[in-house]
Amino acid sequence: MSKLKKILIKTRRQVFSEIAGNNPSIFQGEGFDFVELREYNYGDDIRHIDWNVTAKMQKPYVKIFKEERELNIVAVSVLGGNVWFGRKKFKQETIAETVALLGYSTVKNGDRFSSYIYTDKLEQITPPSKSIHSVHKATQSVLEFPALGKRVDADALPRLLFDRIKRRSIIFVIADFFDAFDFRLLAKKHEVIALIVRDSLEERPEEMGLVNLYDPQTMRTSLLQLDRKTVQTYAQTVRERNIALYKDFRKNQIAFARIFTHEEPFAKLSKLFMGK
Repeated sequence: MSKLKKILIKTRRQVFSEIAGNNPSIFQGEGFDFVELREYNYGDDIRHIDWNVTAKMQKPYVKIFKEERELNIVAVSVLGGNVWFGRKKFKQETIAETVALLGYSTVKNGDRFSSYIYTDKLEQITPPSKSIHSVHKATQSVLEFPALGKRVDADALPRLLFDRIKRRSIIFVIADFFDAFDFRLLAKKHEVIALIVRDSLEERPEEMGLVNLYDPQTMRTSLLQLDRKTVQTYAQTVRERNIALYKDFRKNQIAFARIFTHEEPFAKLSKLFMGK
């Protein structure tokens, strides 16, 4: 059985069997009468002007409202070369499994699901759909994407999503978040949820002495001495960056969860949504 088929069978069973009756609607955002932000047009109600966004963009933006309660779920997979890493399972596979879970959950709820693949540019899009086939296509695209050698442009992604996604959405950004993304403006227009996918070795490397490391983004190798001092210094640096990252998320009301490659994404997502 192929890796793709295993992921699809496993995640579909988890969503349609285990969630059923326990948590029938895991996507429960707030204020979804608000649909989108767009530039002010003559005749728009000035009471709907969003002054915070207007100040940042230096031109007036208004909030558009609609009675429609259907949710728009977007999974954004950041697939730089770093996802080609994992002790037992590559991060890319865990991201694909996460996308499948989000897709099946969306379709089960009768909402619209779309998927983006991003590196230093927008690589692929699976258009919004309520179809199971769309979930299969999105999962396959993530799992089979040639990430090796790809770099990530963290600065461009938030603005790209702000400009491209017009309708108010729940946007899941799935990445290892070793790059710094500024989602402040995007989080004013949409509900942003960060899913941090990492391998435990990236946070707590082992003492291995002199090793030849391969950079999956630059495709270059370099010698590094992984002795106790180096490992401890690196681990402390990662901890400090994590603290700053979580602080930034909380400040901007961005929900987040960490998923390690040896863990079950289903369990982490269930815990995240039950706590929302």
